[in-house]
Amino acid sequence: MNTKIALITGATSGIGKSTAFEFAKHNIKLILCGRRQERLDDIQKELENQTEVYTLSFDVRDKKATQDAINSLPDSFSNIDILINNAGNAHGLDTIQDGDTDDWDAMMDINVKGVLYVSKAIMPKMVARKSGHIINIGSSAGKEVYPKGNVYCATKHAVLAITEGMRIDMNPYGIKVGAVNPGLVETEFSKVRFKGDPKADSVYKGFEALQPQDIAEIIYFVVSRPYHVNIADLLVFPTAQANSTTVKKN
Repeated sequence: MNTKIALITGATSGIGKSTAFEFAKHNIKLILCGRRQERLDDIQKELENQTEVYTLSFDVRDKKATQDAINSLPDSFSNIDILINNAGNAHGLDTIQDGDTDDWDAMMDINVKGVLYVSKAIMPKMVARKSGHIINIGSSAGKEVYPKGNVYCATKHAVLAITEGMRIDMNPYGIKVGAVNPGLVETEFSKVRFKGDPKADSVYKGFEALQPQDIAEIIYFVVSRPYHVNIADLLVFPTAQANSTTVKKN
């Protein structure tokens, strides 16, 4: 059986990094993408005794850099079987009237345009081969809007709309498309959102949040289903979380 090749964006931390480690256990060749080359190098060293790893350092917000990076892949890594569009983040937690437009731009550029740019660079070869699997990492915020979540929630609603449109357009080519939408996962996410403010530490206190490894195992489950099975849309919460605003804390 041919070894599958997976490209993961946002692979330097959190869900992306854990997914790389989970995939490596199953001998999937990895293309790890991120903006921090030193972190990519460290992960490559940790995993290279388990599987082949290639790294690409670029910003998914940059359309040309994204296309150039994908085009630079050597032949042995160029036929990507699995795309995990994981790069994304939140900036600020403000009412819309008090929102920072720079934060809005960052979220729209990374969460929406980033998914589009990376997918656009990779889909043509999948279409030509009539084979592939694309998983977009969404969020429970793509299912409901919560107070002060306005633009972030809008970007994650967009990810789900793009996923649904992509699944329709890829259908004639036998390409699987789905979304995995986590609730509260304990990552660097809140530190980025609160820009280093100590209140970020309180987000995951008083209950057992999801861990990146939990989501990585789910992502592997999704990609390991038989060809006739496509998990199109999956929502996962920690047990303590009922929806975006209801969390049982000790």
